[in-house]
Amino acid sequence: MKAHMTNGTLDFLLKLEDKYPKIPFYFMTSNSGALAYYENNDKKIFSAGRTYEIIKQSGDFIKKAYIVMNTISVNEEDQVVFEDRLKNNLVNKIDDCHAYRFLKPVKGNKFVILTVWKSVENFNNWKKSQRYHDAQKIMQTEIPAYPNDLPFTTSYFLYEKEEAN
Repeated sequence: MKAHMTNGTLDFLLKLEDKYPKIPFYFMTSNSGALAYYENNDKKIFSAGRTYEIIKQSGDFIKKAYIVMNTISVNEEDQVVFEDRLKNNLVNKIDDCHAYRFLKPVKGNKFVILTVWKSVENFNNWKKSQRYHDAQKIMQTEIPAYPNDLPFTTSYFLYEKEEAN
């Protein structure tokens, strides 16, 4: 299974639903813009997007959610060890998480750990736990030589369409 995502303005991204009605999109918003995300095996529609192989997953997206994405650059020679470490350990370390996706880039070296939370409060409570600190150790990699390769975290709220009355 593949995961695909791209960034843009929410107005622009929402038009994708009309253009591709059979694809179940998840739209996410933050202070810095919006992101469209979908999962499937056969259709890549984003020309400027990113495609990932879903290495491990659990759970489903929920209607009202807080999404956190940890992006981690991994040197090519360390990727197999990193993948194995996360596949076998990380999913067991995330409490109160509704869904989890461990994403390996089809191109490049930036892995993504996407987590879906019921609320910011649930995520913040997890960050105070020992399991969070254990998970951080599991995700740790060699410090990259270039600043653009430093790990970073982005967070979004799942976009909820207003229901027509």
